[in-house]
Amino acid sequence: MFVLIGIVVVVVAVLVGYVMHHGNIGVLIQINEIVILVGCAVGSMIAANGMSGFTAAIKSVLGLLKPDPYTKGTFSDLLKMMYQLFNVARKEGLLGLEKHIENPKDSDIISKFPSFLANHHATDFFCDTMKVILTGAVSPHDLSEMMELDLEIAHKEAAIPADSIQTTGDAMPGFGIVAAVLGVIITMGKMDEGAAVIGQSVAAALVGTFLGILMAYGIFSPMATAIKSRLESEGQYMNCIRYALFSFARGESPITCVEFARRNIAMSVRPGYAEMEAAVKDKAA
Repeated sequence: MFVLIGIVVVVVAVLVGYVMHHGNIGVLIQINEIVILVGCAVGSMIAANGMSGFTAAIKSVLGLLKPDPYTKGTFSDLLKMMYQLFNVARKEGLLGLEKHIENPKDSDIISKFPSFLANHHATDFFCDTMKVILTGAVSPHDLSEMMELDLEIAHKEAAIPADSIQTTGDAMPGFGIVAAVLGVIITMGKMDEGAAVIGQSVAAALVGTFLGILMAYGIFSPMATAIKSRLESEGQYMNCIRYALFSFARGESPITCVEFARRNIAMSVRPGYAEMEAAVKDKAA
């Protein structure tokens, strides 16, 4: 939501400054220039990433309108859930975890944490890795390498929309120049129509360059950066699971496992140690 607010502030600031200089807003409304810019942006994204990549980029942009799901409460819930599951393994043995990881939606522990269940990637990653641990056939070192590979591939795939938007944003000034050059070509055909007509035509042509630069640095670049920021938060969430599972595979105590995970969380949303300890051991919660 803050991305939308920021973009609105940028556009309003530019327009207000333009009007303060006695500019005519109507001159900036050049539908033909907008068609060229938007068409080039959409076409280049589809050409580079295919329709699936373009659709993923649109979904990522729309996702920015929703609040960031990776809050302090979300991380606290994750730590609490993992602690409770690790505690089951400590009391009942590894086989006590089977019913929880085979059907996480039916688990009386995991089902209490909807923020985790709603994250299908996190749920699959946790349960699949736990299944590997239960086999006892993979060493902690190899398990760590396996999880790292999994998250690396997932991160590269998730970064495609942000990279696509950033690349398109970098190209927008060039598309603006294309629109401006086309406008100049049209203007050259009006050389005998008087200075006023030529001036209006040149102004309309320059709008393409203006819009291209504004869209590049005022819209596309902030959106790409915001999506990357969300990816960083998601990466922290997934790495919390990774470090906790690695610690669990090494035979550490439940509280040590979740402490490894907690240390991976950014300070702005990281629960304090005492806060985490109180939360995970609160059986009434």
